[in-house]
Amino acid sequence: MKKVKKAIIPAAGLGTRFLPATKTVPKELFPLVDRPLLLYVIEEAIAAGIEDIVIVAGRGKTAIEDFFDRSYELEDTLAKSGKTDLLEKISKIKNMANIISIRQKEALGLGHAVLCGAPVIGDEPFAVLLGDEIMLGRPSVTEELCQAYDKTGFSTVAIMEVPESDVSKYGIVKVSPNGSTFKIHNVAEKPSVKEAASRWALPGRYVFESQLFSYLKNTKPGKNGEIQLTDGMNGLAAEGRLYGTTFQAKRFDAGDKFGFLQANIEIGLQHPETSARLKTYLQELTRGWK
Repeated sequence: MKKVKKAIIPAAGLGTRFLPATKTVPKELFPLVDRPLLLYVIEEAIAAGIEDIVIVAGRGKTAIEDFFDRSYELEDTLAKSGKTDLLEKISKIKNMANIISIRQKEALGLGHAVLCGAPVIGDEPFAVLLGDEIMLGRPSVTEELCQAYDKTGFSTVAIMEVPESDVSKYGIVKVSPNGSTFKIHNVAEKPSVKEAASRWALPGRYVFESQLFSYLKNTKPGKNGEIQLTDGMNGLAAEGRLYGTTFQAKRFDAGDKFGFLQANIEIGLQHPETSARLKTYLQELTRGWK
């Protein structure tokens, strides 16, 4: 059985929840303190043993490619000014993994974005990591999913329990316990509370068998003309080849304004340059609150 060595990061969304900032700056490059969202996601993939990372981006997101390319002027300036620590950080980025960029020419849904990566993935198992979902902690969520796949050979996705008020924001799965994991019987894309089979949601980390692509290729566009990833997942579930597992890491929806702020505060409290002052500031800020 092949190891999971490849990953797809869909990054073609328009980022409408962050307009007007995302009119010219890709949401995936928004900073968490001093590093972009996408860098955290890629480091999570690398920590799981992944070597080839396919970034599926859309029109107007060439800044993502530029971020992982060489910046001669910047590197030359840092070298001449003796800022070797910053130069090392910049140089490390372009060499950290095999970054492959593919353009999704039309916004046809998450399932279509994943399908765009099929020529690179081939018949190998692969991870999918959403570019605006930040998972902090060890072992990483992707590492846990890869380990689960290594044991079973079945597609395995991260799931988490959400309050009823948030059910309609996520793909929701119908599950039954299966030892330390859950067998997934069905996946519904953003159902209403009344329609939802459970409160177990998909927070954006997956490991799939390449068979997923055949289901996505045969999926007809649904609402808004989009091909949903959940449609392909239902094909795997129907064959009894889709499982879910919970995870230990802290998760932040950084594609949401509040989640983005939460992630910045959490990381800021851990960052050696900001932790002490930020902690003091928050204590002073909240002291007068009732």
